[in-house]
Parts: sequence; structure tokens; C-alpha cells
Amino acid sequence: MSNADVEAGGPAGREATTGIKPPPGRYNPSSNGPNAVAPAPPPFYYYDQAAAQERHHRTWVVPLVVIANVAMFVVVMYYNNCPANGGRRDCVGRSFLRRLSFQPLRENPVLGPSAATLRKYGALDWYGVVHGNQAWRLETSTWLHAGLIHLAANMISLLLIGIRLEQQFGFWKVGLVYLVSGFGGSVLSVLFISRNGITVGASGALFGLLGAMLSELITNWTIYSNRCAAMVNLIIIAAINLALGILPRVDNFAHIGGFATGFLLGFVLLIQPQFGWSEQVSSAKSKYNAFQIILLTLSVALLIAGFAAGLVSVFKGVDGNAHCSWCHYLTCVPTSSWKCDK
Repeated sequence: MSNADVEAGGPAGREATTGIKPPPGRYNPSSNGPNAVAPAPPPFYYYDQAAAQERHHRTWVVPLVVIANVAMFVVVMYYNNCPANGGRRDCVGRSFLRRLSFQPLRENPVLGPSAATLRKYGALDWYGVVHGNQAWRLETSTWLHAGLIHLAANMISLLLIGIRLEQQFGFWKVGLVYLVSGFGGSVLSVLFISRNGITVGASGALFGLLGAMLSELITNWTIYSNRCAAMVNLIIIAAINLALGILPRVDNFAHIGGFATGFLLGFVLLIQPQFGWSEQVSSAKSKYNAFQIILLTLSVALLIAGFAAGLVSVFKGVDGNAHCSWCHYLTCVPTSSWKCDK
């Protein structure tokens, strides 16, 4: 290392004296002439978008959730045992799936078990939650699926969305968004669910990740260059799951509740620093912009108020359909091939 490098504040001298590499683009190392302008001292803290994009957390929660959902579906199908249900010969795939065969399409068009089996193993049941002291169904229902098509659509979407989020933000943040969003979707679902019907699915939790991705895109808008691509990806995945929501036992109210919960959680958990402070100032700047702090504060308040109001309404037995005569069509549209639970 030459003395010229040290005296001119060049890269070699800067790294040797501070131990911190300066951010890219702050100086030109080839400008060693007498008229060269000395670069500004490196900041003590700065947000480096390229470095942030290169930092990847180890991904294990999302694959584990996928494996758990698939395993749960297999277990439920095993105990469903369609051929043993009165000796039925119209079970789908009976010849090669045997006791894992699906219920007849007129009963379950998404290739899955019976409603009675789903209810037995934790489906969201209004009477059980409100009058049967079975609040655990608000979470267990998010680990069940109405059928193979429903399961495949949710798990593919989860891998596409969840892995990227977990790599960027880590397992505990993404895991928390997933679990809380699924619970939030179930709370809204109970308010509109048919008194005799059931709902299942991880769609509420999945839509929570979609909502968190959207709020993360908003709160960290300035550090992204592919905003449009991310937005298109969100719209496509949301459209697929909303289309499946018109089928029996797939609940769009869970989608809406999960999305809203994840959207608010994204402002709280997935916030990223926008700027920092330098060695030349005595008072350090906040790492976050003012609008990020405002959104975080509002989101926390709305989450607390929303869950409090929702849970009180649920355990009071409030019927959301009494205040919205057409809302039930958002979750199931009857056709000649199937009927909706009444």
C-alpha cells in the first residue's frame, strides 16, 4: 500500500484505517491527479441494496409447512376410506388408490375426503367454535384441504411466494405472518360461515403472505427495481386462489381475512431501513423513513382493534350474513355439478 493511497483517502487506506468498505460509486480510484477531489468519508451506516439482495437466510420453514400439509392430507384421506363408506363403488380412483380414493365428484369436485371426515379432523365449524369450546379449530382448519386440487394450488403458490420472503426476511418473520394470517382468516370466516357448513384450507395463511408481500413492496418501495413484475406475480396468484374460492368448502372469507392480516403485519415485520447516519454528524438519523413509522404504528393499532372486535363478535355468535344478503356468493357459487352447504 502506497503513501499516496493513504493520504488521498483511496480504497486501500480507507479499508485499512476504518475496516469498513465504502459504498460503491462514492469515489473514482483512478483519479489520482493533483486536481482530483478527495472523496467524502465513508458513512458509518448506509443501506446497500445490492448487499441486502445478496443476503439470503436459510430456507426451511416454508418447505416444512408444505411437507406438513401434504402429510396431513394423506392422513385424512387414509381415515376417510371412501370404499368402506357403505361399500361405495363410485369413489374416484378406487381401483388403484384403494382406501385413499377420493369421494365422488358430485360430493367433492376437488378430489378430496368427505365433509364429515374434514369436520372430525379439525375443519372450521361454526357451532364447534361458538358453542362447543373448540376455538382450536380457528388454527387447525388452516392445515386441512378440501381436495388434491386445492392442496396443489395452495402449496405451489406457497413455494413461489414463501421461499422468496423467507430468504429475504428469515424464518421467524415469515412463519409468524403465516400462522397469524391463517388465524385472522378463520376469524372472519366464522362470522360468515354457514351454520351447518365447514371450511378448510391454508388459503388464509397464503393470502396473508400475499398481503405481506404487497405491504412490503409499498413500505420498501424505493429499494426495488422490479416493482411491476412483483405486482403482476401477486395478481396472478391471487386470481387463481380466488377462482378456487367459489368451490364448496373453500372459503373466500378466509382469503380476505388472511390477506388483510398479512397486509398489516407486513408493515410491522417486513420493514427495511432506508437510510442511516454518517461519522460527520453528532446525532444519528433514524434508519427508517417517517412514512414507514406511521404505517407501522397504524398497522399495530388496526391489528389489535381488528382481532379484538373479531373475536368478541365470533364468541357472541354474530352472523355476518344477516348484514350482507349476497356475501355468501363470494365463497360458493352453486352449479349443476355441486351444491353449496346451506
